[in-house]
This record gives sequence, structure tokens and C-alpha cells, in this order.
Amino acid sequence: MADFQKAFVAYGSHDPETASLVLESVKLANAKSQAVRYEPWQFNDIPGNPLVSPILEGIQDSSFVVADITYLNPNVVYEVGFSIGSRKRAFLVRHKLTVGDASLANQVGIFDTLGFYEYADRDDLAHRLTSHIDLSALPFAVTADPKAPVYIVEPPVRDEAATLMTSRLKKARYRYRSFSPSEDSRLSASDAIRQVAASAGVLVGLYEEVDEWAKIHNIRALFVVGLAVGMEKPALVLAPDGYTPPLDVRDAVKVYKRPDDIVDYIAEFVLEVTDYSQRADPATVQLTTSLQLLDMGDPTAENEMPTLGQYYLPVDQFGRTLQGAVNLVVGRKGSGKTALFIQVRDKIRSDKRNVVIDLKPEGYQLIKLKEDILSYLTEGSRQHLITAFWEYLLLLEVAYKLLEKDRTVHRYNHRITELYRDLEKTYRGDSLSTEGDFSERLLILSSQISARFKRTYGAEAARKLTTDEVAELLYTHDIRELKDQISRYVEQKQQVWVLFDNLDRGWSTKGVDEIDAIVLRCLIDAGRKVERDMRKVAHKFHCVVFVRNDVYEYIMQFSSDYGKEMRAVMDWTDPDQLREMLRLRLVSGLGAPPDTPFDKIWREVCVSHFRGEETSAFIIDRSLMRPRNVLKLFSYSKGFANNFSRPTIAEEDLEKGLNAYSQDLLVELSHELVDVFPGARDLLYYFLDAKQTLTHADLQKFLLDAGVDENDVSLVVDFLLYYGIIGLRTDSGDQYIFGVNYDPKVLQIRAELAGRDALFIINPAFCPALGIPVQH
Repeated sequence: MADFQKAFVAYGSHDPETASLVLESVKLANAKSQAVRYEPWQFNDIPGNPLVSPILEGIQDSSFVVADITYLNPNVVYEVGFSIGSRKRAFLVRHKLTVGDASLANQVGIFDTLGFYEYADRDDLAHRLTSHIDLSALPFAVTADPKAPVYIVEPPVRDEAATLMTSRLKKARYRYRSFSPSEDSRLSASDAIRQVAASAGVLVGLYEEVDEWAKIHNIRALFVVGLAVGMEKPALVLAPDGYTPPLDVRDAVKVYKRPDDIVDYIAEFVLEVTDYSQRADPATVQLTTSLQLLDMGDPTAENEMPTLGQYYLPVDQFGRTLQGAVNLVVGRKGSGKTALFIQVRDKIRSDKRNVVIDLKPEGYQLIKLKEDILSYLTEGSRQHLITAFWEYLLLLEVAYKLLEKDRTVHRYNHRITELYRDLEKTYRGDSLSTEGDFSERLLILSSQISARFKRTYGAEAARKLTTDEVAELLYTHDIRELKDQISRYVEQKQQVWVLFDNLDRGWSTKGVDEIDAIVLRCLIDAGRKVERDMRKVAHKFHCVVFVRNDVYEYIMQFSSDYGKEMRAVMDWTDPDQLREMLRLRLVSGLGAPPDTPFDKIWREVCVSHFRGEETSAFIIDRSLMRPRNVLKLFSYSKGFANNFSRPTIAEEDLEKGLNAYSQDLLVELSHELVDVFPGARDLLYYFLDAKQTLTHADLQKFLLDAGVDENDVSLVVDFLLYYGIIGLRTDSGDQYIFGVNYDPKVLQIRAELAGRDALFIINPAFCPALGIPVQH
């Protein structure tokens, strides 16, 4: 019997130099070590067998796995995920002198949150392989969340297939949690492991790698699938016909040629999920520290719908929205708009007499309408058509919800029986499908309208439509009859609420354009119109739209209606309020008494100070005053502490957590800037290796070097101040946008008054990702 440990070695072979380095290092290590025998993946390639079987068996038979991630080979990525899911230590290495896929890895996430060793040459790697390697696997408990049993990795660019995947799950009445690139710019390894471990199944799609976004998405998807297979959980991997899957997953990929194929595959998949959920609880690893057991919820509100109510902090905006005092909720990304959306929805619909229509579309569903119609219309016709489109769609969704809610009740409630039958006859009297979810119905409706426009008008530029022509294009129902029937029906209800979120999600990566502005403005107008019409006949009807405030302000600045809406602005200015948000989650996660003071419970999970700075203040000061960022930085730090089974988060965990979080922030804010200023693409990367404090001349030079037009420099500086990327150094301390009540004029005027003597400071949250030393 062999008295040595086996270690599986995974690496890509497309770069001969890197492959040769790894192989030579392995030979040296095997020659020197009597304790470990390293076996490259080729040793497990048995002729006549499927490639994946012996490789996965080789991983399972090994004490640990070494994986070279200089290049993100798809098979290696899958094998890293499989190793972690199989409770094997994955020891990652990367060649220091090869650029490889470093940029791709930064955009993907995952690997910097796992950590890796950078080797200089074959001797360096051989020396590291013959030194001590901790064999402890990453701790996680395999469970299955019955409230949201499926985990999805969504693509950065949505298409019909991605929409169909999620709508079919909803049709199966399965809630799901997801990684959404529009919400989180990068996927952290700890979050992926936690989400897969809590799932009864994983659903991903793979795409042809024509664009960079597809490469990024496929790497994330393969890592997650590897985790699921390692944990022995159902995994459905879908790909379009013609796509060539990586060898490791070739046999598992389900190819679709038409939408019905996806429907069939998901029908089979949900049965597997049900079967897994009904099994006896799988064996779990014993988590040894309270920190490993701590569940703080999820930084993305959509992923914590079932539990959010346990620790939600009811801010003033929540109360105002519930009172019907606002028709617009605006807030920066990560400020808690969706959390407020969920809590308002759940609170209102807890009264069965109320009707809540919660709509969460994505920009993708309007692309056909935008490309096929709106670009050919005059501005007046665009506004007329889109306002009518939204009004029609809102009425259809109210009708759909009434029919869905009373599908059974109407048979036994004589007051609504006739009303129900009349509304059902009118609503179902067209070709609109009632299958799937709102996103699917929105896609069908916009496609139908586009097809009618093409048949009638072709590609006639600057077309002006009359009211009758708009009606002919839009309506397949008798709109007056539909409106009257809805009005009579809601007399039997207490209140009707339409909550509209996510419209700015999935918009073009080139930024918000004029037509996007019209689409949002018209939605707000249509919501107000439906609300007014219903209130005229004494119905309690509310329509509330949720949108990012930077996008809202950008598109409304040229509108005469700017400032007229009743708005609730989700801006956080008080650090103690964020601290209370943290306290509520800690109390819930640790099962502590509800009145436990923050300082007492914080000391149970985190070191008190980081380089002389109180740690909760350290986290909040780098969060840009956004709740999601507070949770992200804490979660990253907690993940690194858990990797080493530490009972509390140590200083080194906070430092590693900040490095990973900073990279997330850099990517996310770059995307936010591009939404409202397309010329700012990659702008932030030009601050690499800068000084944290910049003079007016320094800042101007950076922007000009980044390709900003001289006439736009002051505009870009205003943007950087608005997003909190830079602040202003004053005699009373450093001031950022959230320290002046989010009034950009305060910083702009102060900078203007200081003139050439103005000093700008780069927010320390960005410094690790940009390689900038922080000044203390």
C-alpha cells in the first residue's frame, strides 16, 4: 500500500510554455518529496473511457488538488468547482510573469476570493509544492432551502433563452436565487459555495464566446456547475445548437434548437429538484465556529425574499411608500430599493383583500420595440406610443392578477362570479399567452407590436402616428371595455398596488440613450394616468416605480416634469443607521436577544480595530454609504476568516476582504458611470498607481490622458464627485457626496472657489484595486 498522498494537478494545455512549467515543476516536486505524489490530469486519461470520468475519479481519489489558473481553462475551472464541492482542498497557483487571463479573472471574480500562490519559475513552484500545504477543505453545510431551491447564474446580456429559463421555473412554482451581473459585477467564491450548498438544483446556460461577456459568464457557470456536481446536486446546463461545450461537461450539456426544447428540459429538471428536496437530509460537515454558522442574509435582496422580514430595518421611505405618499422610489445601486420593494409588497399582500401586481421586467424585453419601432418615429409619436403601451400593459397585468388571484374563489363568492367571467372573457379574447411570467408576456406583446409596425409601415423614417394609428398598432382588446371591467371588479377589493422595479436593469452596455429616457418617463406618466383614472371613481389604486436615482436624474433633467413626482429617495447619510442594519442581521443570524447592543454582538464576530480604526466604522466608511456594500465587505471578510476556521474576523481577513470588495467596486462603478456617460468607459483604470490626493492639475491630466475631451473635464469631475469616487479635501476633513446630504453643488462650488488650489481625494474603498497607497 502506498505511503504517500496523491494530489491531482489541473492546468490548461493551450499555452505550451505554462503547461511545460507546471509539468517540470511537478517532476521536480515528485523527485524531492516522499510524502506527496503529484499526478497531472493526463495520468488519468484512460483510452477508451470518457475523458471526464477518470479525471473526476482522480480528483476524488486525491488528498488535494493543485490547479494552475494562469489561464482560465474552462475544464480547469469546472474541476476547481468540483474539487471544492467534493470537499477537497483546491490549492490554486498562477505564473507571476505571464499576463494570461488576469484581466478576465478580475472581471469574473471567484479566484481572488479563493486566494492563489504566484510562482516565479519551475523551481519556485516545485519548492512550494514540497512545502507544507494545508489540506483543510473550505467549510460549508450541504442543505436545501425549500423556499428557494434553485440557484441560477444569469448572463450579463439577456436573451429569449435566459428569459424562458426563469419564467419556466416560476411556472413550476419554484422560487430561485440567482447571481445577477446587473446587481453584482463579480461572483465571489464564498457566495457561490453558499448558494449552491443551500440549493436543491443549479440552472445555467452556456454561450458561444463571440463577446467578452460570454467568456466571463461561462467561467462563472462552469465553476458553479462543478460545485453542484461535487455536492451531488442536480445541475441543468443548457446551450444553443452549434455550441461546442468543454470536454468535462460535454455529456451533461442539453442543447436546444427552439424554445420548446428549453421548456422540456426544465420540466425534467424540476422533477429532479423535487426528488432531491424530498430525500432525507444529506450528510453535513460539522461547522465548528459561530462565525461559520452565521447567516447574515444576502447582499442582493432578490436572494433573501423569504427571510428579509426577519431583519429588515423599516426606514422612513418604507413608511411613506406604504402610506401611498410616493409614486416614485429612487436610490443608488445597492441602497436598498429592492429590499423596500419586497417589504412593501409583502406587507400589503398580507391583507388578502388587497391586490398587489409586482412587475420586475428587464431592458431586454423592450429591445425589439426599441429597435423595430421607436427609432423610426418622431419624438412626439414615440411618447404617445410608449405612454399608451405602458397604460395598456399595466391594465393587462391588473386583469391578469385579478383572474389569477380569484381563480378558485370566484366559484364560491357570488359578488365576483359574474365580474370574473366577464373579465376573463375579455382578457383571454386575444393571442396573448397567459403562460410564464410578466417578462415573457412583455416580450410577446412587444414582439407582436413590432411585427404589426413592420407589416404596416416598413422602415419609413421619422414616421408620425395619429391616435387611431397608435390604437391600431397596440390594442388587441377593447381597451375601454377592459378598463371598465377592471374598475367594476376592483370595487370588491380593498386596495390595488402596482409596483414596478428593474426597468433600468439590462439596459444597453453603451449607456442610457434618448429612447431609454422616453421609455422611463412614459412609464411614470402612464402609471400616474391609470392611478388618476381609478381614483376618480373612488378606487384605492397606487402605482409606484422604483429606479436608480442617477439614471432618473440624468434622463429627467431636460423634462418639464422634473421634481413634480412624489419621490422617496433612498439615500443613507447616517453611519449609525447602517450599523443598526448590521445589528439586526447579526441578532437574527446568531439568535441573540433582540435588544442586544451593537458593540456587544460585534465583538463576537469581528476584531475591534483594524490598524487603529474601529472595524465597523472601517467597513461603513468604505461602503459609499450603501447597505449592499456594507454586507459585501463584511461577507468577504467573513469568508476569508471561515476559510481558516477562525472564531472571529481578524485584521488580515479584513484586509483580504477589502481587496476583493475593492475590485468589485471598481468594476461596478465603472459600469454605473458608463450608463449615464458612455465616454467614461475604463476611465477609473487610468487612476492606477496614482497618489490618493490629487491637485486640480493632477486630476485634469488624468482625465485628459484617459481620453476625456477637454470640454468635458468639468462634467466628468462632477460625475466622479457625484458617485463618491473622489471627494474634496477641506480644512475640516475629507468630504464625499454622502457627507453633504448628497448635494453635489456643495462639493462643486467648494472646488470652484478653491480653484487651482483644490485638493481631491480618491475614496479609500477604490485604493486596493487601483494599487494606491492609502494615506493615514
